[in-house]
Amino acid sequence: MDADNELKERLASGAEGAFEHLVRAYEHRLYAFALSLCGNGADAEEVAQDAFVRAHRALGGYTPGRIRDLRLAGWLYRIALNVQRNRVRRRRLRVVALEDAPEPADPSLDPAAEVERRSRLVELANLVSGLPDHHRSAVALRCVQGLTYAEAARVLGQPEGTVKANVHRGLTALRRRAGELSKVS
Repeated sequence: MDADNELKERLASGAEGAFEHLVRAYEHRLYAFALSLCGNGADAEEVAQDAFVRAHRALGGYTPGRIRDLRLAGWLYRIALNVQRNRVRRRRLRVVALEDAPEPADPSLDPAAEVERRSRLVELANLVSGLPDHHRSAVALRCVQGLTYAEAARVLGQPEGTVKANVHRGLTALRRRAGELSKVS
């Protein structure tokens, strides 16, 4: 039995500490997804926390059979996406750009190369945060989280063809914008 199935079995049986194992298994992936949606670490942390709170509440009302049938990653990504959408609707704020790259420093790089790497990551994050919501969500799920188009379509509640189109349009916009920036530099 793989780790997700074992985790679902523990959740379904109400085993002590099962939800904590779920959080530990998915906290980094969910935070990374939220970061790609929000554009800054503080908001991403709030979205991930809210998503886990909502997941915990939802699990309390699920039958064991329904819990066993969950696709945990897609289910959690969907909850996080809905949390972010609700936050944007409520606040009507523009998503702000990422200030700090989340990846740890590569010790094999010299300091100048590390500064350049971080600068490129911030630039890419700024470009992604400038995409329309539907493109940003599709690109984040497909290219950052590595979901298949079918999995991303389930998370987004859209046809697979729509997700493919949104990923393509999002990546095209990113390439175009990156090209414009390189001409200015």
